[in-house]
Amino acid sequence: MEDSDSEAQEQKVTGPVDDAWALKVPEFKKEDMRHPLLEESSFATLFPRYREHYLRECWPLVQKTLDEHGIKADLDVIEGSMTVRTTRKTWDPYIIIKARDMIKLLARSVPYEQAIRVLQDDVSSDIIKIGSLVRNREKFVKRRQRLVGPNGCTLKSIELLTNCYVLVQGRTVAALGPYKGLMEVRRIVEDTMRNIHPIYNIKALMIKRELAKDPKLKNENWERFLPKFKTKTLSKRKQPKKKKVKKEYTPFPPPQPESKLDKELASGEYFLKESQRKARKRQEKEEKHAAAAKLREERRQKPFIPPEEPAYKSESVSNKMDVDIAALKEKVKKSQKKKSVK
Repeated sequence: MEDSDSEAQEQKVTGPVDDAWALKVPEFKKEDMRHPLLEESSFATLFPRYREHYLRECWPLVQKTLDEHGIKADLDVIEGSMTVRTTRKTWDPYIIIKARDMIKLLARSVPYEQAIRVLQDDVSSDIIKIGSLVRNREKFVKRRQRLVGPNGCTLKSIELLTNCYVLVQGRTVAALGPYKGLMEVRRIVEDTMRNIHPIYNIKALMIKRELAKDPKLKNENWERFLPKFKTKTLSKRKQPKKKKVKKEYTPFPPPQPESKLDKELASGEYFLKESQRKARKRQEKEEKHAAAAKLREERRQKPFIPPEEPAYKSESVSNKMDVDIAALKEKVKKSQKKKSVK
């Protein structure tokens, strides 16, 4: 009996733990906080100048939302900072961390409607810094645009597959959603900045979504179904600019190249006098100059040469040649007769 009870207890414990993502976090209510907070906690973050106008407009809504949780929010336009702090009315000890994430998202151009979602228990945020992943500025801009895609379609696909809100802004990527989706978003963003196209990860996520619907394959290993992509790019340092063609092996050594003296003996220049050599070199130079001058003159006269026109027969000429001469003569005679009658 004791053994069966212990096995039943083990099954109860190990059953839900197998799928940790399926566990539902119990809601923290106001009645669960028996004692007030003893110390005040506060967090502050800076925001860029271009966000000032938007924050001024939405700040009353931010204060109203945080006031429901007992958090006080301040906006300092002179210093360009936002501050959140706990009060005596704060009944959730972790809400100050959520409020800190909220003002960070607001500072990074996330709209207020999306930023307030981080106050929920099952929603978190992640700010991925991509500026240090790529050194070259042109490559960084190109890969960041690859993450967004044409007309934002790649970013929209990532949002639909991960159930997260993703915003690419400057040198960071702000993500907002469930914990499991944030892990996928971070992996896709980091792979994209390491020159792995996001379409590969999107395809893998689509396959995982379909496999999760099948109850037979739900608890199996999915490695055999997922596509495997191998990078075939090689480093440019390892590749020589001019690839050497391997010659056929011969046991004999290559022939010795001719020296300057051998060339003079073969051409007969060795036996000439110094004056004759100079005269010969002078003549070769004059011939080269004459050939270059001829080419230069041809290049100058080329725009003045009229192009060859295509030989074709005009329709008017062909029509004139096809005129019946006999009929024309009769017509002339008739007109002369009419004139004589008159």
